Amino acid sequence: MGLSNVHLGHLHSASKISSSSSSSPSSSLSSSSSSSSSTLRQVLPSSTTSLYLSGKERIKKAGCGTALVSSGQCLLFDPEEEGKLQGTGSLSSRITNGPKYVLPQDAVIAPQQQPTPLSSPPLDVDVDVDVTVSDAQHWLEYLDEELPLNFAKPNKPVTATLLARSRIISEDAPGDIQHVIMRLPEGMHYVEGQSLSVIPPGVDPKTNKKYSPRLYSIASTRYGDILDGNTVSLCVRRAEYYDTITNQVDTSKKGVCSNYLCDAEPGTQVSVAGPVGKTMLLPKDLSSDVIMVATGTGIAPFRGFMHRLFMEQTVVRHMFSGTAWLILGVPVSGGLLYKEEFDAMLENANPGQLNIDYAISREMTNTIDGGKLYVQNVIAQNANEFFTRLDNGASVYFCGLKGMMPPILEALEKVAAENGLDWNVKLKAWKANHQWHVEVY
Repeated sequence: MGLSNVHLGHLHSASKISSSSSSSPSSSLSSSSSSSSSTLRQVLPSSTTSLYLSGKERIKKAGCGTALVSSGQCLLFDPEEEGKLQGTGSLSSRITNGPKYVLPQDAVIAPQQQPTPLSSPPLDVDVDVDVTVSDAQHWLEYLDEELPLNFAKPNKPVTATLLARSRIISEDAPGDIQHVIMRLPEGMHYVEGQSLSVIPPGVDPKTNKKYSPRLYSIASTRYGDILDGNTVSLCVRRAEYYDTITNQVDTSKKGVCSNYLCDAEPGTQVSVAGPVGKTMLLPKDLSSDVIMVATGTGIAPFRGFMHRLFMEQTVVRHMFSGTAWLILGVPVSGGLLYKEEFDAMLENANPGQLNIDYAISREMTNTIDGGKLYVQNVIAQNANEFFTRLDNGASVYFCGLKGMMPPILEALEKVAAENGLDWNVKLKAWKANHQWHVEVY
């Protein structure tokens, strides 16, 4: 019952967006309620309203969240007749007058609708808390069962469109890191933790062939930053190399793909392939803990994880009962990536459900030897909690430069030895139980 209600609500919302964005003349906006209902019956296949279909089948047959009625003409939903405008002509006036429209003095502003409490939980679920119904994102949830892989391969890439990019570290932070948003071609989807290949234009002078694809961890959820299910976000560090003698950037050794993305203007057509990756997927058990360890742009997949668990209106967010622990290492405070977003997540999460530790190496010291604080020091300082969580079924994820792993493994091995544990046996057991996930570059 719950899924059916959410599905119909989303289809209804999608149709309203199409109607309100129509550029049709005002005369075409007077479709009656009866004609709208008639059109709806003609366009929607009867199978979409069947209560006997599985949730995934209903979503697919409903166009995966896309209205099955073409936009315009108020065919599916006429706000004048069926909405709160009640035939006032307000919508027609708004469209006709555009930015010159003035709200009538006697207009009544409707209060924001609050979630509707239920007298009892849906599907006879036995819970001790009040249950409310709210809008939810759901049309791409089937991807958990049908993992998207290689919509396009590097030898036959497809074209994405760069929508926007922005520097996301302060001027005093070393280097340049940018958040890049691209619109994907229709039908290309991904899930959190996967990666996307970008093929820069041009020919590699070393091989006289096209440049090889560069793989980037995806930094958004399957719904994208725009929440329409058609965009992807990347966290890109501009690869620059400094001459050790002049201390100046050596442009002849700059990273081809990263500089291409960091310099690209909105509207740039970008060749992409993928998605790929099965290693960094969130656990299916929503009651298990998640530990995320990142350095620099290795934060990318964990931004997607945390948006899914603490920000978006999905069933996964509401069902997640484990705890999440993020450890992020950067050189200076100005290099903290997505901190404002993470602060909002701390407010959204239940008390104690999200913990974030920053290791700012040039500004913090560790309690072990008084040296600079790195991610491996944070793990060592919280070794008992780290080991206990993993022994209780937590999944741990590492992402960043490959140089991050040796000191982390060394620190964990030392802690294991101090507690009389065989580190190799312990690590082997975690890997066998699919609790240990590493993606370094």
